[in-house]
Amino acid sequence: MIEKRDFYIDGKWVAPLEGSEHKVINPSTEEPCTVISLGGAKDVDAAVAAAKAALPGWMATAPEERIALMEKLADVYKSRTEDMAQAISTEMGAPIEMARSSQWGAGYSHLKNFIKAAKDFKFVKPLGDHAPNDRIIHEAVGVVAMITPWNWPMNQVMLKVGAAVAAGCTMVLKPSEESPLSAVVFAEMMDEAGFPAGVFNLVNGDGMTVGTALTGHEDVDMVSFTGSTRAGIAISKNAAGTLKKVHLELGGKGANLVFADADDKAVKRGVLHMMNNTGQSCNAPSRMIVEASAYDQAVETAAEVANKVEVGPASEEGRHIGPVVNEAQWGKIQDLIQKGIDEGARLVAGGTGRPEHLNRGFYVKPTVFADVTSDMTIAREEIFGPVLAIMKFEDEDQAVEMANDTVYGLTNYVQSSDGARRNRLAAKLRSGMVEMNGESRGAGAPFGGMKRSGNGREGGVWGIEDFCEVKAVSGWSND
Repeated sequence: MIEKRDFYIDGKWVAPLEGSEHKVINPSTEEPCTVISLGGAKDVDAAVAAAKAALPGWMATAPEERIALMEKLADVYKSRTEDMAQAISTEMGAPIEMARSSQWGAGYSHLKNFIKAAKDFKFVKPLGDHAPNDRIIHEAVGVVAMITPWNWPMNQVMLKVGAAVAAGCTMVLKPSEESPLSAVVFAEMMDEAGFPAGVFNLVNGDGMTVGTALTGHEDVDMVSFTGSTRAGIAISKNAAGTLKKVHLELGGKGANLVFADADDKAVKRGVLHMMNNTGQSCNAPSRMIVEASAYDQAVETAAEVANKVEVGPASEEGRHIGPVVNEAQWGKIQDLIQKGIDEGARLVAGGTGRPEHLNRGFYVKPTVFADVTSDMTIAREEIFGPVLAIMKFEDEDQAVEMANDTVYGLTNYVQSSDGARRNRLAAKLRSGMVEMNGESRGAGAPFGGMKRSGNGREGGVWGIEDFCEVKAVSGWSND
């Protein structure tokens, strides 16, 4: 068992004022790995009060001083790579090699990108030559409530904390109760880096209690939430009473359009991308939509690739996938796989149940369905597990129609050697991000979606802007 830690409020580790205890389950073993305190409304009030008290001084701190603390945090974060990797691997099941690289690395790269963006960010700038005495000021939005999920813990924490620190906001973080260990390690890092008391606060809790208290709190100026669309809608309704700013990063059902002229590795790349992090990514390419003339070969290749994906405990070294996060998620995925079978999709790899060599832990077989149609449940619902649905299109117009036929709009993918076609599709696909031919977005590119995938953008300059209010000033003195 890992040592129990409580809340970090106003620069101190404190015991909860109310609430209960919660066992954190290691998904590889189904055994408890630690016990955490779940807070209540009084704990939220204390954390928000600390953030509110710290706000005037922190807002007035020169950007250069905030950046210096961010650079100190980057050093501390790097020095504790193994601590963070072990925490993430234990709490949510990322294989330890992946936890050390991608999971830890996502947080580190976002922080470095925020440091770069902050150094170039103009918090005060002229309106234009036509108005020499006008200035546009970007100032901190205020106290921010941050609610993060379990699937990429440091990716999502750093996208919020890094932007808020750069903008001059103070904050209260409520991580998922499924992945609190990494958040505790992160709070230790913020403390070691020397951030002033009250700038960063951590309260563990569930969504119904702590989440509701935070998002409706009258002294919280902004909510930044990453999670399910269902929860995002509930948060928006709860926050509406105080007219606070609400930033949402929600679900996805990404389409991966594979044309007949795609490169030889396009299908394999798409399958492995889908299976990465055991399919627990909102931007996963979960619908592979293939041109008819290349369809049969794509299905055969996808099945071969999926059948070679190894599944094993998160604690073991190697390039395998681990379990999904908990029993409830495992059960939901099993139900959706069975739904695919019942609705007539052709199962070409995987299926229900655990892999044969694993009889304990929340493990899912890497699964591929072919002959999926747009009306099937597995084509419409976000599964959040290693389950790929393959569909067929006849021409480019139909491909676009199928890709856009979803309530989501986070990330779409295109595989084609035709540059003009790629450019056309980039304009037609209704999503916040489009990635083509396996090329990832560049450092500092904005992350976010359209439709029921949320609003706002995270990362780089766009992330800092989202944590700012814009103030127009006339009569500015140039003396």
